[in-house]
Amino acid sequence: MITVEDKLDIMAMTFTDKKVLVIGLARSGIGAANLLCSLGAKVSVSDSKPRSMLESQIAKLPSSVEVITGGNPHEAFDEADIIVISPGVPGNISPLKYAREKGIPVISEIELAFQVMSSVGSLPFIGITGTNGKSTVTTLVDLMLKDSGYKTLLGGNIGNALTEEIYNKYIMDGEISVDDKPDYIVAEISSFQLESIKEFRPKISAVLNISPDHLDRYNSMEDYIDAKAEIFSNQTTGDYVIVNADDPVLMEICNDRMIKKGSGFPDVVFFSRQKEVKGAYEKEGVIYLNIPDHQSPALNLPIIAIDELKIKGAHNIENALASILISFMAGSKPAEVKNVLRSFQGLEHRMEFVKEVNGITFINDSKGTNVGAVAKSLESFGNLVLIMGGTDKGSDFSILKDQVNRKVKTLILIGEARDKIENALGNSVDTYKVEDLYKAVELSMSKASSGDTVLLSPGCASFDMFENFEERGREFKKAVNEITD
Repeated sequence: MITVEDKLDIMAMTFTDKKVLVIGLARSGIGAANLLCSLGAKVSVSDSKPRSMLESQIAKLPSSVEVITGGNPHEAFDEADIIVISPGVPGNISPLKYAREKGIPVISEIELAFQVMSSVGSLPFIGITGTNGKSTVTTLVDLMLKDSGYKTLLGGNIGNALTEEIYNKYIMDGEISVDDKPDYIVAEISSFQLESIKEFRPKISAVLNISPDHLDRYNSMEDYIDAKAEIFSNQTTGDYVIVNADDPVLMEICNDRMIKKGSGFPDVVFFSRQKEVKGAYEKEGVIYLNIPDHQSPALNLPIIAIDELKIKGAHNIENALASILISFMAGSKPAEVKNVLRSFQGLEHRMEFVKEVNGITFINDSKGTNVGAVAKSLESFGNLVLIMGGTDKGSDFSILKDQVNRKVKTLILIGEARDKIENALGNSVDTYKVEDLYKAVELSMSKASSGDTVLLSPGCASFDMFENFEERGREFKKAVNEITD
């Protein structure tokens, strides 16, 4: 009998004429389907949405792809040699359980990307996960490596599917071109993508932090943590794991995995805002590197002062620490990472300065989609008018109560979760519920005074009112920019 592992070995050798079913027609599903078609696979895609809602996505696929919409019939799964699932597709849906019971391999899009690129030789992957900060750190690492002269491929959960990037840059005439291989593949990776990995093994993995998120998808916090920890499950001696030493949950799970794996566990290096560690740490307003036996002298080496960073806030100090450490382990030099940090102004929708009106500062943190992200953002401010709300992800908003008491003068709530947030926080602060984001911005102007900050940090997903957090952030900025002095 051919095992799942045997089938994966077969698939890694060739995709020609293999029947591959791709589940989900978002960015990752489209990228996976295009890549597989280019490598000779017989591709079908399936999405539970009706075809009328998917026309723009279907238009991006080759005409040879069979498209199944409006459900995920067992028959389509039954005929597949392998199944590739998009991050938004829960791994426990009935058709996938059925497929696994039949021994059909089910892998994530990130696993597919890893297998395809591994087929042309060893290519170091840098995998970055965590509840918050992933996109900023992934972007910084990519910039630092490029500034150091390395060729990189950037993709993953950051917004451009890794399979699509591979398809666009490295596939020629049905084969992978190795003439211009990247030195590193830098990937932001979500817990959803890690649920269905098999062989994925980054040379350097980083887990930035762990706080409650996506509890609408996971049965428990423990399940969410286990999914995140999969990023270093296949790593071994000679690989590196970058860990936030200030995160007790993360430290516990890392120590537990180290004990279970024993001598084959990869080298663990830390970053910290609170103490000196082997790795990178902040002390008295300066970031230091402390890496014994790695590259040229790196013992308590000062890299950059915190006040030289363009990106501000406690969470961005952690992001800088992680980025410096990852890049240094990959071969960057201190001067190169310093250059990037002196010029990098942050990503859109992540603590993004929008405008100052009559002394009131407006900040767009639409990417703050969980309570952990909101907590980090609140650390950086006082005298706040805070706009929250959207689609609840099973969050415990009461975690924010102490910070809201100390930092927030007015709380404005929108979206499906507004009643739940009000119940958790409303007795702590002057609270208002409004119908939409424009009304929230309008109300914020009447409640804020010169010297205050209006912060959009929703603590929720956006899908009740917007297509994604990017659209929510753009609408917030549009509303703010329409304000006149």
